[in-house]
Amino acid sequence: MPRVKYVYARDKKRLRLSDFPNFSATGNVWGMKHHYYGKDALLVRCGSWIYNVTSRPDIYYGEAH
Repeated sequence: MPRVKYVYARDKKRLRLSDFPNFSATGNVWGMKHHYYGKDALLVRCGSWIYNVTSRPDIYYGEAH
C-alpha cells in the first residue's frame, strides 16, 4: 500500500480537505505516521500539503472521486 495517495487540486474544495489535519509535503511522512497519526493513517497529497483523511477512508480509497 502506498504511503501517500494523490488527489487533484481541483478536488480539494469538493472533498473539504482543509477540514483535515495537514502538514507540508516537504515534511517527513514516515515520522508523521509513526509519531503523530499512527502507522495505519491514511494520507493524501494535494498540491504542497499532505492531509490525514483517516476519518474519511472513502477519500483515500478513491470512492469520493
